[in-house]
This record gives sequence, structure tokens and C-alpha cells, in this order.
Amino acid sequence: MKKLLMALSALVVLGMIAFSAAAAPPPPAITFQATDDPGSWFACANTGSTTSIGCVPESVAGTGEKSLAVIHPGETIGFASTGQANTLHTAVSLLFPTKAKNMPFDIDLVPPSLGGSGNTFTVTLQNPGLYVFFCDIHVYMFSAVIVDDPATPELDLGRTVSLPRVTAGGITALPTASDLALRLVREFFIITNPNNWQNYPASGTSSWNPSYPPVSVLAFDASGNPVPVPDLNAFLHAQFGEPQTLSAPIPPATPGIGQVWVDTQFETIAQKTKPGTATAVDATNFTVVRKVALPSINLNNPHNMWTDKNQQVIYQTQWFDNKLAVFDGSSGMFLRNVTVGPAPSHVMTRTTNDQVHVALNGGNAIVELQPLATAVIRNIPMGGPTETTHPHAHWMGANGQLMVTPNADTNDSTLYNFPTDSIASRTPTGHSPIATGMMPDSSKYYVANFLDSTISVIQISTASGTPTATLSKTIDLLANYDPISGAITGPVGGLPIQTPVSPNGKFAIVANTLTGKIIVIDTRTDTIVAMLPCDAGCHGVQFAAKKGGGYYAFVSSKFSNRLIVVDPDPTGGGNGSSAIIAGSVLLTTKNAASGFQSDGTVTANAGMGGQGVLPIPVVYNGWVQNLPTNWKAKLTLEQLNPFP
Repeated sequence: MKKLLMALSALVVLGMIAFSAAAAPPPPAITFQATDDPGSWFACANTGSTTSIGCVPESVAGTGEKSLAVIHPGETIGFASTGQANTLHTAVSLLFPTKAKNMPFDIDLVPPSLGGSGNTFTVTLQNPGLYVFFCDIHVYMFSAVIVDDPATPELDLGRTVSLPRVTAGGITALPTASDLALRLVREFFIITNPNNWQNYPASGTSSWNPSYPPVSVLAFDASGNPVPVPDLNAFLHAQFGEPQTLSAPIPPATPGIGQVWVDTQFETIAQKTKPGTATAVDATNFTVVRKVALPSINLNNPHNMWTDKNQQVIYQTQWFDNKLAVFDGSSGMFLRNVTVGPAPSHVMTRTTNDQVHVALNGGNAIVELQPLATAVIRNIPMGGPTETTHPHAHWMGANGQLMVTPNADTNDSTLYNFPTDSIASRTPTGHSPIATGMMPDSSKYYVANFLDSTISVIQISTASGTPTATLSKTIDLLANYDPISGAITGPVGGLPIQTPVSPNGKFAIVANTLTGKIIVIDTRTDTIVAMLPCDAGCHGVQFAAKKGGGYYAFVSSKFSNRLIVVDPDPTGGGNGSSAIIAGSVLLTTKNAASGFQSDGTVTANAGMGGQGVLPIPVVYNGWVQNLPTNWKAKLTLEQLNPFP
């Protein structure tokens, strides 16, 4: 590998401009440019190195991998947002060699279109080892740098790495040969390379065989002993049992009701430059009936959806932009595009008046709009006037009086009281809270803390006449996992995202992106009672009505082209411990119904990027009672009154 590095370094030298002693400081060796493009969200470019390999070419890193670099100690790297990015991003150190100089690192990347300076922000990396950076708003935007020690024949991962934002068994210095460190390395190469995503076939089976750089690396075990890895590709395949067989999705035997919309955020479309579509699945036969790309507005990374009380209009956030799109769910016809603010992530309506509420993940507010999103009413701050709380997946109370947010930048949760138009309380949570789910009676709610893999259970009290929130329990999703050996002794989650509570209040379901698992929580005891398999980038969950009674939970995954259908209570009357995978659905046009319609042509990443999920009709308590008569007629009495 050293010979390869030297040869590639020579090529870089030939293309560099020499700087005299009196010249300005040279540019960083490499620069990561923030983009809206799937996989290469931080695209590496050689911008000044005269001594290092710089950006690792796809021929070495794997075709499709554009976010990895190798440099020498003492070289500088940069981050910029001067290209086609349309919203605020950040560049934050997630993982780095323990006690590395100039770490941690945290800067905002504001594009010039939003008033940014256009500057490249730099940091010099002195200590050999592995550095991983991410956007803490769009948390799968990754880049990685290996600072290579010239004295070793392998690429150096370092002895231990620190994850200051991550709690894993209390470990502050994680050996690089540990299971968790290797799992994170593997996740980086899956996330940042679209060719490594799980592509399920329409029939039969296919092989999922992710490619990793076939290079030699040097890691260290918990005792400080060196662990040379001659071939990283072969090693990771053996460590994680790859390749794996993917079987064609088989839909559930019992149909659902209505439709299920999924944000296939990474699909690229011939008629526009920004990625993403909203895909509609007929829940009665589990076929794809429509894809909405909205080329006329260049729909940009559609992330999450909700609907109006008539189940007709679809509100669609554009997470890598500053707008909320609105379209007709029956025809796919574009209605309006409303400017709301930086990085709008999630959207819900208020049950009492059908007003629309959009979280500004790049700001400090929930934006309130008129019904049908015809006009912005106001911004509702979730923190103080100088704070940037970065709320992500909020939840609205069933009675229309309360709203809760997970504030990723301040590591807490806001409880907002609409009757007094004020923040009732703010409750500390774990690191990077990302999603919430509330009980049907608004008695408590759950917060998924992304980076420390915990769930905060927050009790809401109204005894004093004013609602207040108190942390009652923290559920450690890694309690049954040894991050050093990888031993698992019970249900395990990791990097949790969406966490809704069932309409009847019996269980909460958590999508875990690191472990690719679905966790079921019994809400009576707030304990984990089941664990089910998921796909790469397990992300979105929403509950929907199952025909004849009960519920399905539809689970989306970012790096897979299928939708998983969970039956959390197949026998009825349970607490979620008997939950099963009832089936799955292919999200590509190979599963299209005969009358399939679309306003765009998919050119790449078909069915990929599953994030927001919206079942229609919405059957959560507070919303189900407001359904039109035609939808109510399709539901059982228990589904119409889910929480007596």
C-alpha cells in the first residue's frame, strides 16, 4: 500500500502549484465540499497537497466512494460549502485519535446563497490515526481522513479513538480493533458508497457484497497490542458475515388500509438536479402506485411528510433546502412551495385547527402555517433568542395543546404549551436527540438520543395546572452489547432514530441505524421486549391500520430499497413482545401497479433513501377522530377509538 501511496502522491505533486516562501499559506491538502448528492455529501477534492495521496481514488476506495482521504501528519484539511448546497450544514468531529491535537472540531457551513462567506474552514491534523467528521444536522453526511504514519507499512487507524459525543459502556478511549470501532468503519463505507447499499431483487435472490478498500491497516486491541489487517476488504467481510443473500420482498398476508407514502430521498431523477421522490404504496396490495418528484420546483431531498385532516394534501419537507412543498396526494399535482427556513425536517398538523407545524432543523424554531400551508403564521422558538436548538422530529399532542421537540444542538427537549403560547419546560436528554413519540393521552413521551444510543422517557405532569416535564427513565439500547468484543446478550439497538408510540399506547417502536435492528418497548414498563431485523440505515417508523383490526408499523431504511412491515401484536392484547416481521415491500417500479404514475424518470438509486413514512389515513389518537366519513368506514371501532 505504501508503494501505491507514493505513486499516487507523485501524481498529485505533478499537478500542484509551487508556493514561494513569501507567498500566502498554501491551501489545505484536501477539501471536503458539502453537496446535496447521495453518498458523496462531503465530496473530497485535492486542493493543495504536495506530499500526500490526498483524496483516495475510487479505484482504491471502491467505485462510488468519494469521501475518504489519506494525508501525512501535520497537513491541513478543509471544509467548504461553495457549490450547490442549498442549506446550512456543519462539519463536526465525530471520532478521532484519543487526545489528538486540534480536536474536537465544530464549524457551520453556510452556503453563499444564504449569506455565507464562501470561506474554507481548515484544521491541521497532527496525530496519526482515523478521523471521522459529520454534519450534526444531516447526521449521515460523513467524511473520513486517515493521517498515516510514514514509519509503519500499513495505514494507521491509531491505538484508540475518542467519540466525545457518544456513550458506549462508559468507554472514552475505544481500541481501534474493538467491535464498535470496526462497526463504525464498516458503516462509513456503506453509507458513503451507493454501490454498497442493499438492492433487493424483484424476484428470486441477489447477493449483497459491500466493497471496502483492499488495503492493509494497523489497529490495536484493548491491551494495546497491534492488530495488523493485511486486507481490510477481506477482514470486514469475515467480521460481518458478508456477502449476504437478499431475497425478494414478500408482502404481508393481511392487507392494510389506504396508502403508505415513503420518502425515497436518494432516488435521482432525469428531469431535475436534486435527488428525491415521494413514493406511494397501495396498502391493500402492497404495490407502488405513484412517485412524486416535482421537477418544476427541483424538489430537494424530501425527508418527512404529513397530511391535512381530509387526508388529501401532502406536506413535504425538503431537508437539504429551506422550503416546504405541498402537493395533492391523489393526483400528485404540485400546489405550492413555501419558504420556511433552514433545513426543514419534520412536519405535523395540530389536531384542533389543522394548522401545520414544521421543524427547522438548522434553526431554533417550529414554523406554524395556516391549514393547507397557504401562509406562514409565525416562528415558535424552542429556546432562547441566541440559541440554535436544531429541533428535528417533533410530536404534537393528541388534544392539540402540547408539542415536544428533540433539540439536537442543546441536548434537551422542549415541551411547548399552546394555551399559554410558551415553553412549559426543557428537559435534559442524551447526546443529539433526534426524534420523539408521545403517548396517546400526552402523559409521557420518548426521545431517541442518536449519538449515545439511549431513549429518554419523559413524564408530563399537569397537577399544578401547567404542564411540566421530568425525565423518568433512560433506556440504554447498548446495555446488552460489549463494544470491545461485540458480545450480545439481549436486545440491542444503536444510533436510534424515529420512535413513535402505537395509537393504542401499548408499545413504542424504535428504528436503529447502526445495528440495523427494530426495537419494541413496552410502554407500561418502559422496557425492551423484542428485537427484529432491519436493513442498512434503518430510519423511519409510522403506525397504520391493519385491515380487520390492529396495526402495522411501516419501517423505512436509508440504504435499502425495501419497506419493512412489522405486526407488533399479531395475537392481540399483547405488549409487543410477540412482534413479528409480517412482510416487506419493494419500493422500485419493478413492484409497480398497472396504473403506476410518475412525474419523473428514476436514473439511479431506485427505491433508496427511505426516511419519512406517512400512512393514509392517519390513525393516531386525536387525528383519527377527525377523519372524513369515507375513511372512518374502513376502520374498526377499536381503531376509531384507539385510546379510551
